[in-house]
Amino acid sequence: MNTIRTRTDRFLLLIKGIVMGAANKVPGVSGGIVALVAGFYEELIYSLQKCNFKALKLLFAGRFRSFYTYINGVFLTWLFSGIIISYFSISLLLDYLIQLAERYVWGGFFGMILASIYFIFFQIKNWRSEVRLSAAIGLILGVLLSFSDPIPQNSNLWFVFFCGIISVSGMALPGLSGSYLLLLLGNYTLLLVDAVNNLYFVLADLISGDFSFLKDPARLQLLAIIVIFSLGSVVGLILFSNILAYVLRKFHDHTIAGILGFIAGALGSVWPFKEKIFSRSPMGELVYNKLGKLKIEKYELYIPDFSDHTTWMTFLYVMVGIGIVTILELYGNKRKHG
Repeated sequence: MNTIRTRTDRFLLLIKGIVMGAANKVPGVSGGIVALVAGFYEELIYSLQKCNFKALKLLFAGRFRSFYTYINGVFLTWLFSGIIISYFSISLLLDYLIQLAERYVWGGFFGMILASIYFIFFQIKNWRSEVRLSAAIGLILGVLLSFSDPIPQNSNLWFVFFCGIISVSGMALPGLSGSYLLLLLGNYTLLLVDAVNNLYFVLADLISGDFSFLKDPARLQLLAIIVIFSLGSVVGLILFSNILAYVLRKFHDHTIAGILGFIAGALGSVWPFKEKIFSRSPMGELVYNKLGKLKIEKYELYIPDFSDHTTWMTFLYVMVGIGIVTILELYGNKRKHG
């Protein structure tokens, strides 16, 4: 199923990987949607499903050329090169935008997730009783998550590995945003902004011959986090491309309905009008986490002040987010049915 024949094909696939990587970093947008729009979703799933025991057998037997051909290596290499490039560049951009105008960024994310809910609804073919039950269970779980204290940022490496598995779900299932799930798990900023940016700066230091980062415990911890997160992502890609494909074939509507209900119920977690409440010690001093950042105890949601022009600007970014996902979906459907 290899469609990569010329240098132009490889360059275009690299560009598609960059766009897909950017989509994976944005809560509410699925990288799988980009694959669907760009016309390589089926080849992606086909190639990932080839990462199986037969592939491992070829690899450990030293038959590297056969292994590379079997997993459609040219396709995967150029695609994931683009995704990696995107992860560094988009991460730096997101870090800058969050510091510059955090509420507007979350407004855009909120709009993207709203639009995703709308389009995911129409992926369900038959709303029979058991499918509605799946949606209700997902909704209840999502609401419970929204009204409970937010899951705090967790740098435990086992949890980071689990987050890596979760983060790539959107690549295997169009409409499901892995980065949104990371947001709900409390590790979005840690994994997709802080850890990725740290790796970028570590590589830059190595190139310049600066090894001072080796004496910085916080940077070394972030380096360990990105390595474990990447391993989890690889495992997740293989698991989701095989297991999820089977589940969707057998229980398509039930699975989609559960995801839809969960996303809808947890929407309050990304409400842009919220205030950070930082943790304080018994003496009233602000508490910092192991990475040197202020530790957030909880978020307090509030009703926006409609006399404030920034409120209307936030809603403008909500509409922009809705527009981005709508355009992606419309082009995806056109490509799928055309």
